[in-house]
Amino acid sequence: MNGISPLWGICPFDEIKNNLIPCRAKSRLPEKSKTVIVACFPYLLDEAAYKNRNISKYAVVTDYHEVAHARLGKAADSLRTLYPKNKFEVFADNSPIPEVRAACAAGLGIRGINSLLITEKYGSYVFIGEIVTDLEADFDSVEYKACIGCGKCIDACPAKAVGKSDFSVEKCLSAITQRKGELSVEEERLMKECGCVWGCDICQDVCPMNKNAAVTEIEEFLSSPVAHVSSGCELEGRAYEWRGRKVIERNIAIQTK
Repeated sequence: MNGISPLWGICPFDEIKNNLIPCRAKSRLPEKSKTVIVACFPYLLDEAAYKNRNISKYAVVTDYHEVAHARLGKAADSLRTLYPKNKFEVFADNSPIPEVRAACAAGLGIRGINSLLITEKYGSYVFIGEIVTDLEADFDSVEYKACIGCGKCIDACPAKAVGKSDFSVEKCLSAITQRKGELSVEEERLMKECGCVWGCDICQDVCPMNKNAAVTEIEEFLSSPVAHVSSGCELEGRAYEWRGRKVIERNIAIQTK
């Protein structure tokens, strides 16, 4: 798995089976699933790559779904060859697996107050993907740890989406930038103040656990940065493609009002 992802671990399916996310992909889970192989894909780049950035750091690199699926697919194929009697299913983002919970159970990091996974080496600048299998594996006992609880993400969040004990996806500025249709005056104001036309990094940028986050080693991310988008920008292969041109063009127009 080292060639697939620089950070991965194993989570027993029993740890997350009662917290599965209802989605179409749930039907692909192997019958009698036993093991979740969780892989993290770090995406942070050198600061020079973010010059004139007006989108979230995760969106600067190529769409991770393609990268994660390709890399996890190769790993799954190798595992199918080694264990032909077992099933191996790949998931990334559109997944029934509660990914942060599974990653924590696999010993890959801790859950931040902002609901993101925070890893020791790469901070919270990671994407998560999984291979779920009916193959039983040996598991090490993992001690669950919490973030340091400094509250900086709570104080910095412009939309007040981060609370002491909860996180509101509906209020999150990143979610607002992805919302279809017209935005409220307040939502437009928040977006303009943030300066982002897609996503938001504020809670991650102020997190002290991200201070020394390592730059990614993944070549697909290193070779694909697009930090600034403008009207008529290319959508193919980017994180904002899935919402269509109307949303990103609306957001760009808000920044120029």
